[in-house]
Amino acid sequence: MSISSSLNAGIAGLAANATRLAGISDNIANSGTYGYKRVNTEFESLVISQARGAGLYSAGGVRGMSTRLIDEKGALVTSSNALDIATTGRGMLPVMPSVLLDVGMGDRPMMMTSTGSFRPDAEGVLRTDSGLVLMGWPANADGTIPVQTRDAVGGLRPVVLNTNQTSADPTTRMSLGINLPAGATRPGAIPTPQSATIEYFGNLGTSENLLVTFTPTPATGALPSNGWTMEIRDAAMDPASNLIGSYALVFNDQPPSSGTLSSVTTLTGPAYDPATGELPLQVQGGPMTIGIGRLGDRNGLTQFAADFAPTNITKNGSPVGNLATVEIDEQGMLRATYDTGFIRTLYQIPLVDVPNLNGLTALNNQTYQVSTTSGSFFLWDAGDGPTGAIAGYAREGSTTDVASELTDLIQTQRAYSSNAKVIQTVDEMLQETTNIKR
Repeated sequence: MSISSSLNAGIAGLAANATRLAGISDNIANSGTYGYKRVNTEFESLVISQARGAGLYSAGGVRGMSTRLIDEKGALVTSSNALDIATTGRGMLPVMPSVLLDVGMGDRPMMMTSTGSFRPDAEGVLRTDSGLVLMGWPANADGTIPVQTRDAVGGLRPVVLNTNQTSADPTTRMSLGINLPAGATRPGAIPTPQSATIEYFGNLGTSENLLVTFTPTPATGALPSNGWTMEIRDAAMDPASNLIGSYALVFNDQPPSSGTLSSVTTLTGPAYDPATGELPLQVQGGPMTIGIGRLGDRNGLTQFAADFAPTNITKNGSPVGNLATVEIDEQGMLRATYDTGFIRTLYQIPLVDVPNLNGLTALNNQTYQVSTTSGSFFLWDAGDGPTGAIAGYAREGSTTDVASELTDLIQTQRAYSSNAKVIQTVDEMLQETTNIKR
């Protein structure tokens, strides 16, 4: 009868508000927990079907449905640790429990978190105090990231840093900005060679030298020849065979290209590329590209009425250096900086995204796992597709609004008391029904 359904509805109301109270308690308890996603409890009415016009009504009650709002983002909180990492938009960091390092990601479901404070352990593995290991794609020796499968975890590896590691950065590119004296090619001038010694770094971090010699071409008539012979020698090779390239240079002496290269003729060694103004030479440690400037370019070799002078010589590479700092950029590139100034890419940290973030299964330590309601995951480069960027020196704060939760707590308390009053009223009415017999 209807009075019995009222009792059931009151009990359902107590249960629903108790569920809401549990969610509020969890939210308030984790108001200071980094990366915590608050729980929201919604009520849904239950209706018992009955014949229309029967004159009777049976209360169905209410049901509480709790959902963790994983798609909500908390405010970023800055820190002094470069490896405190958070995401600034959609997407999460791939992680795995440290106890599963020997098992590998291929045998485990995808796990993720929106933020973490990572530090290397005794073996250099980047992990949080709770045991979450950061996963990423290792870079090649040249700093590039290999092509990876985006819908599988097989390419992900634990991020490992060796704080005692050293590294050398060999010189692979060099640009020569040198002025040659125009008077050396005039009639009657003595053809005196001019030399420049330029340091470069080998594959093992050793300091080597290139000896670049410019010999003026004597004038054969009344006008300057504007010609030079350039020889490049590698001091790391045998002196008897260390000539790696020689070239005949001719400079313009008419405006608007006065003083710039007019032609470059290859005598020995690799050919000059007029499109780039570069010489693809081979030194002792491997290939090296040397730029001398394009034809008509004032940024390379020049010939003006001034002294022989290296005006602008640039090169990459550095000697052996020790690891100084490790930082992550917005694209998720984890880069190591050495005390020599050399910067090397170590890993790329992708961002995990699923169609329904709120459908993820919530686990301990603010981690989440793919479920049937979340949809399949995809690994994005940070900033691509729907994902946001990655921020270092930052943690994501809790999404709990304590003032709002306390307000909901008051409402829940009143609602719980009201449902308890319904049960008390039904009990009194049943007692009156029992008293009819007396």
